[in-house]
Amino acid sequence: MKTLLLGNEAVARGLYEAGCTVVSSYPGTPSTEITEAVANYKEIYAEWAPNEKVAMEVAIGASIGGARSFCAMKHVGLNVAADPLFTSTYTGVNGGMVIGVADDPGMHSSQNEQDSRHYAMAAKLPMVEPADSQECKEFVAAAYEISETYDTPVLLRLSTRISHSQSLVELCDRKEVPLKEYKKNPAKYVMAPANAKKRHVVVEERILALKELAEKTGLNRIEDADSKIGVITSGISYQYVKEAVGEKAAVLKLGLVNPLPVELIRQFAQKYETIYVAEELDPIIETHVKALGIDCHGKDVFPLIGELSQRLVKKVLFGEESPYDVFGEDVPIRPPVMCPGCPHRGVFYVLSKLGVMVSGDIGCYTLGASAPLFAVDSTVCMGASISGLHGFNKARGLDSAKNSVAVIGDSTFMHSGITGLIDITYNEGVSTVIVMDNSITGMTGHQQNPTTGKTLKGDIVEKVSIEKICEAAGVKRIRVVDPFDMKETERVIKEELAAEEPSVIITRRPCALLKYVKHEKPFTVDRDKCRSCKMCLKIGCPAISMQDGKAAVDETLCVGCGLCKSLCPFDAIQSGEEK
Repeated sequence: MKTLLLGNEAVARGLYEAGCTVVSSYPGTPSTEITEAVANYKEIYAEWAPNEKVAMEVAIGASIGGARSFCAMKHVGLNVAADPLFTSTYTGVNGGMVIGVADDPGMHSSQNEQDSRHYAMAAKLPMVEPADSQECKEFVAAAYEISETYDTPVLLRLSTRISHSQSLVELCDRKEVPLKEYKKNPAKYVMAPANAKKRHVVVEERILALKELAEKTGLNRIEDADSKIGVITSGISYQYVKEAVGEKAAVLKLGLVNPLPVELIRQFAQKYETIYVAEELDPIIETHVKALGIDCHGKDVFPLIGELSQRLVKKVLFGEESPYDVFGEDVPIRPPVMCPGCPHRGVFYVLSKLGVMVSGDIGCYTLGASAPLFAVDSTVCMGASISGLHGFNKARGLDSAKNSVAVIGDSTFMHSGITGLIDITYNEGVSTVIVMDNSITGMTGHQQNPTTGKTLKGDIVEKVSIEKICEAAGVKRIRVVDPFDMKETERVIKEELAAEEPSVIITRRPCALLKYVKHEKPFTVDRDKCRSCKMCLKIGCPAISMQDGKAAVDETLCVGCGLCKSLCPFDAIQSGEEK
């Protein structure tokens, strides 16, 4: 049976069919749907871990225990998991282990545009890269075979377009893979220096064997054509190339992208007069091809930044304009904004009003940097808001600490904020941290986390208390406020900024998009009372605009949070009950 699946859903199907039994991940666009789809298969234990490092360590432990295991993350999540990643290549596996990493060329939802192929090269791990949903499923099975044959974890590289595009997938039955016997083997799994030195030899021998595999594996293939042009490519770039060239150029499609083949590339290059390398982000394949003494065009004609496209490939190869990927008119820019009723909006309005330095983090609250609030000063990575603020204040002194805060979400606090808070208390900092608790992992699409009281599969569990964690970390001043009450929120922030000791403010209200949240009737504007002062626009709510010189509320968007009403000095904004 064939069905349409997202690339991420196809990966999940591949895990099911390949007999995977343990999956641990942390949500991160564009990889999130893999684990969400896996949760639908009762044969697979699946969980959300607090962060990617923990997820990878769970997968490593399950592999050592004899199971086929998997973890998924986005490219920046692989940074978090790099510590166990680099050592797992030394330990190898027992049951097969696959690591899914989704890159984000174009930075659709990411703070950088790194290329995860560098990790495969640096860690000396095999990496496979599918080009459509069918290959997403098939390459999972191939990755497990490579993993168990060569005693190694295997990286499965995806990208935003592969993860989030649909194509037909042939569904097959599950292959039941028995749990492998576990045998105590410290020489293999205890990476003390004496053992690690011996295992490094194994890693280098494995790479040589994998290089031989790269020459013969069906994951790499040549598609010949009656042409003078040959294109070497992989992943989503293969799709762009095929749509652009049709039969007018030959293609070497690489599915095993680390290690790369040598003789196969030479064989291909000898057949064609001009060789192009089409790849997104860094010139990994191009560098390899040139190192073989083969002249080729790569980043001299293709961009180093962002995504490729069918139109771009066609123009580079043939100098032709393509009708594809071209709109008849300019598409308006629609930057992401906080939703109507977002519990973070009022907090950022207060912080902007107070003029404090705001050390930001990764999540919906990153949007506090946008107009008209302009509240957030910095955003680096998960958890950096707290530890970064500590460093900022240690550099600038007590006066700085009285005019600066860190903001972080509940899920991100669990991910990597706790250690930063401990750093503040342990090293006698006086910083103020605001934990924006919206009862869910918001920006990646409402995944559960340790503070919500539910697992990935919906089981009810004990909630992790943010207050108790802060108390255990040594924080004595812990305040909880409703962010819809802006006056109280402002009062508490001022009090905690004035305190010469660490403090945590928890702004607690569930995300407006959660299904159980009941909204109030929408607000309206009394045009006779409106003085066009535009105070209501300063909170940046998408439901509010100016029409014919007066404020107006879009009743299809408004959820009745009341923030705009609290700002109007002329009482022109009325609730549904007041009409």
